[in-house]
Amino acid sequence: MKEEKVMSTTQIKDFTKGNITKQLILFASPLFLSNLLQVVYNMVDMIIVGNKLGKLGISAVSIGGDVSHFLTFVAIGFANAGQVLIAKYIGAKQREKISKFVGTMSGFLLACALVISIAGLVFKDEILQLMNTPAESYEGAASYSVICMVGLVFIYGYNIVSAILRGMGDSKHPFIFISIAAVLNLVLDIVFVLGMDYGAGGAAVATVVSQAASFLLCVVFLAKNKEAFALNMNICDFIRWDKAMLVDLIKLGTPMAIKTASIQISKLFVNSWINSYGIAVSAFAGIANKVAGISNLVSAALNTAGSTMVGQNIAAREYGRVKQILKRLAVITLSIAAIISVILFLYPTQIFGVFTNDILVLDIGVKYIPIAVLLFFGSALRAIMNALMNGSGNTKVNFATAILDGIVLRIGLSVLFGLALGLEYYGFWLGDALAGFTPFWIGIVFYISGRWKNEQKNMK
Repeated sequence: MKEEKVMSTTQIKDFTKGNITKQLILFASPLFLSNLLQVVYNMVDMIIVGNKLGKLGISAVSIGGDVSHFLTFVAIGFANAGQVLIAKYIGAKQREKISKFVGTMSGFLLACALVISIAGLVFKDEILQLMNTPAESYEGAASYSVICMVGLVFIYGYNIVSAILRGMGDSKHPFIFISIAAVLNLVLDIVFVLGMDYGAGGAAVATVVSQAASFLLCVVFLAKNKEAFALNMNICDFIRWDKAMLVDLIKLGTPMAIKTASIQISKLFVNSWINSYGIAVSAFAGIANKVAGISNLVSAALNTAGSTMVGQNIAAREYGRVKQILKRLAVITLSIAAIISVILFLYPTQIFGVFTNDILVLDIGVKYIPIAVLLFFGSALRAIMNALMNGSGNTKVNFATAILDGIVLRIGLSVLFGLALGLEYYGFWLGDALAGFTPFWIGIVFYISGRWKNEQKNMK
């Protein structure tokens, strides 16, 4: 009777059986909405600052946002790795290991946040100079960057607790907490930017405070429901890290972090060249980044959901279900990419006009549409194979993808089209978009090879 009660109150989801399409949609929908809200409240910063300060404000928030987002590469990479490892513990029926692992992962990433935050503050000016920040928007970009660096621990903290919940199959509660953050961010943007006239720095304060609120709410929720999530930890678990678990996290998290970092570095490289073409181009680069963010909304959600489901099923040796998961992902992501592309073709001025009414910026936007479509479909295909590669936990294929996608092809193609072929900033955008297909081609080879089935042998 006691065992029956425990199982009935658990919050941990088992994806090794049941309807795959239903599970994907139910798991991915809150993730999609969470990603949408994050994009929306980042857009709110840009829209409010843009309407208050014009293209100078948009450029400042865009560059400051690029810098602060780059500093999260460790959180994103290792949190995604932690999510996969938690899913594998569940699939392999090793739930007793979850508490110690969560303590180890959390302590490690919070220590990383502190180190990276200090390093960012020390080298802030050098980073902004490497970004070719226009002189007109330098002060605003610096203000935005510094405030986000100070609040980096909250951004890392939210990634940690969100990964814990996702690894256990709970995507609903992260959505609830990010919804609260989005509303709070909007209110604080109005207060700090429009009311108190703090400019780009005010937008950064609103972002950090809202992220902090989301993180703290997640922590309280996990603390109150620790038994349902099989979390029986004490403070020592966050300080005394399990060496074997830390090694597993580093082995899987390092290539994922490198992949995230290399993509961000290449984007910083691309954007630094784009910024050199003037304030109008720099302003639209910020808008283009938001369009690219929209292309990642569905694919990121389905990639995350798919990684957890693939991880559980590989650990349980349910290889037939893994193949079905990938097929369902393909149908959903490609269908949505086609729909979004049609909408952008039909209403480009209305969409880009939300951010600004500057004619020069809008003219650049109309010519950007074919590149945006490439981004949509590259993102859709990338999600399918990233779910397999991340869910399998294969460190070598993740590392190869990181180097090729993030550095070799993304920078190489951008330089080829932008400089060698003389397409200027459109060439840099084109090279970045084409490089986005790299994980799909690597993933196809990995799938055909069947090596993803062997990852269960490495489970301790």
